[in-house]
Amino acid sequence: MARPIAAGALTILGGLFIMAGGAVLAFIGGVLAAVLGVFSGLFLLGLVVGFLTFLVGILMLALPSAHTLLGIVVILFAFVSIPFAFGGLIVGFFLALTGGILAVAWHPPQPSPAITVEGRVVSPPAP
Repeated sequence: MARPIAAGALTILGGLFIMAGGAVLAFIGGVLAAVLGVFSGLFLLGLVVGFLTFLVGILMLALPSAHTLLGIVVILFAFVSIPFAFGGLIVGFFLALTGGILAVAWHPPQPSPAITVEGRVVSPPAP
């Protein structure tokens, strides 16, 4: 079975960049918590969004039949990553967005029609 490999690879790579942007925000949140004594869990949302984007990229490769739904989810995660993970240092946003668009636009290849002649399978003539 064919798979949306380009969409999955770009989504996985975008998820890694989004996690990196989330790690930067988590570090900033840790410094602010140490200095000001106020901790907010919002700084960790970038890591969560990045991990979920990474996970959906793996699911794209594992479940190609759900490519449309997974592509839409990746596009949403890409836009959510902008405020929570600096958009994955901007690069992750564009990688995930491109991967999501490719997943939505991907169509499985059509099987070539087989012609049987006297019990043998013969490929169709070239046009």
